[in-house]
Amino acid sequence: MKFSVPKISKLRFGFSMVEIIVILLTSSLLIADVMAKGLTMESVLVKNVVVIDGERDVSWDLATPLTITLNELPYEPNNGYEGLKETELEVRSMYDGENIYFLYRWYDPTISLARFPWEKSGDGTWKQLSNKDSTIHENTYYEDKLAVYWNINERGFIKKGCDKSCHMVEDGLLEGIKDSSSGRHYTKKEGETTDEWHWKGMRTNPNGQMEDGFVNNEHETNKKWGRQTDDHSGGGYYNNTNDTEFPAWMNGDIDVEAPLWVLDASKVPFKDTFKAGDRIGGIVTGPLKGSRGDVSAKGVWKDDHWQLEIKRKLVTRYEKSDSQDVQFDDLDKAYYFGVTAFDNSQINHIYHKKSVKLTFKK
Repeated sequence: MKFSVPKISKLRFGFSMVEIIVILLTSSLLIADVMAKGLTMESVLVKNVVVIDGERDVSWDLATPLTITLNELPYEPNNGYEGLKETELEVRSMYDGENIYFLYRWYDPTISLARFPWEKSGDGTWKQLSNKDSTIHENTYYEDKLAVYWNINERGFIKKGCDKSCHMVEDGLLEGIKDSSSGRHYTKKEGETTDEWHWKGMRTNPNGQMEDGFVNNEHETNKKWGRQTDDHSGGGYYNNTNDTEFPAWMNGDIDVEAPLWVLDASKVPFKDTFKAGDRIGGIVTGPLKGSRGDVSAKGVWKDDHWQLEIKRKLVTRYEKSDSQDVQFDDLDKAYYFGVTAFDNSQINHIYHKKSVKLTFKK
């Protein structure tokens, strides 16, 4: 019996089907490679002193920027959401013998710093303004924020980024627990953690800091679920409330303008000398201390953009640093992170898929 091998015909453009398949496979690999490189950035060595003031000095010209598109939202608030649904975020990085630095810049046409402010009504009473949605979170009277998540040892983070620790509520339940939120962050396995740097435009920016926290496997046992703050030794922010229907505190003599927050160092007991429509900050804020306050940061809003400058030691040396802080202790190693921006929103945010790879250029 004779067997005949079918001929592979040439298509109109002169390529056989096999050749076209090879071309398509090669193209897809090239596209995948380009996409992977698109989420890669380098931290460059700097010799000059970097001042953390939110301004871009000439040193930052040494660092090649990476642009990340933030266009994913976790949920749509039921009472309306006027915040950003997409923005372009640019990030650069430098380092020296002791610290690592970042410069973030993203489009946000509105500056939002009025987080639950007190306002005096026409009848002389005071009201703390809020407009919470069905998840019991705010999207009207809040602040702009930026969060950066660094992988410490969470399995799957390198591939999925922040998505790996994000668990969405379905039919009002999460892990079988009734929950009104849209979702929660926690790692899947005990002992897995990610490092969280959380800049808050009204609560931490006046003090030149980001709040340093971490995400672990804890869930069901606290209202924050897996999101925790690093160990600390005092300081920070707290609600400007007491047992009355008035603010507890107001600003005393201060050298800087602070109409939407009260500085802890100069606060004085509230005394009503205000007119209708005047506002007092809903938060009293002071510097974070200990590991919770070890990330320096300053954000400046101008030209419809936030620009945020960040500094942290390459290696931190607190009692629980290994589980709470990413350690940049090997400059030959790659580090992975994800970033998300909040536009006047308590939990709703815009983020990106997958993680960003950071390497050090020597």
